[in-house]
Amino acid sequence: MLILPSRRQVLTGLGATAGIMGATGVYGFGIEPLHRLVVTRYAPILPKWKDGPALRIAVLADFHVCEPFMPFDRVAEIVDATNALRPDLILMLGDYPAGKVAWQKLPLSDFAKLVEGLRAPLGTYSILGNHDWWDDPATQSAFGGTPRIRKLLEARGIPVLENDVLRLTKDGKPFWLAGLGDQEPFEGHFHMTLADLPGTLAKVTDDSPVLLMAHEPNIFPRVPSRVALTLSGHTHGGQIRLFGRSPAIRRVNGHDLAYGHRIVDGRHIVVSGGFGVSRIPVRIGVPPEIVMIELGQSAPEPGTA
Repeated sequence: MLILPSRRQVLTGLGATAGIMGATGVYGFGIEPLHRLVVTRYAPILPKWKDGPALRIAVLADFHVCEPFMPFDRVAEIVDATNALRPDLILMLGDYPAGKVAWQKLPLSDFAKLVEGLRAPLGTYSILGNHDWWDDPATQSAFGGTPRIRKLLEARGIPVLENDVLRLTKDGKPFWLAGLGDQEPFEGHFHMTLADLPGTLAKVTDDSPVLLMAHEPNIFPRVPSRVALTLSGHTHGGQIRLFGRSPAIRRVNGHDLAYGHRIVDGRHIVVSGGFGVSRIPVRIGVPPEIVMIELGQSAPEPGTA
């Protein structure tokens, strides 16, 4: 015998569903993106890092500064929290302006002044992301030029590596830091790229291990095994991540590169969930994060603190 729910039961169920959806919306719109900040730690065992130094790397990605989703007091909080971790090296992976999601854009000159306060013995280095190009009208109209944020960061002592490399040393052990140009610099023209992977790696002149910064993880299937570790952002972890999956992010050559530490054919990448939002101002299941990577030493199991 089929027993149908009463009108009261139906209304109660609908009310409960609406309440859950409303609470989820409040959390995703107002709590996780604006008030949560976690430290996600990785200690990958990298075959190509066996001769590299013990190194603590703080990775900061996708600030997308704007009101109300990434105000300057939030940036200052991230800077202070990063410094408190006492990293050896700080890497910024691009996308500093907010794009169309911003209710109010904020001066990038003030952002650059804030991140100048980042402190690490080996320095702070940066690459550019797609929004650093897309949100700069001069670069889009002429299909060229230099985004203003690059000049602002470099004026504050933060080098921007664009298809370039730098040799660093810690405890007498050298390693290379490489940074790619952006893979999607011109909005609406996604076949046009500034990333020169072969040309960049050709500047590496010895056998010391290589760290590669690439804003979009899409290039990872083409990264050779010569690179010990690729570091990317861009995806925001999908902004909505449930049960270990990010439904908004497409696979790359069949590989899930939406978020976290991935190993493909023995090659390693860490994709940061970053801090900000784009397209929709929501984060659920992937809170804003500082990524801490510990190489060449005993370290805690991967996880979030």
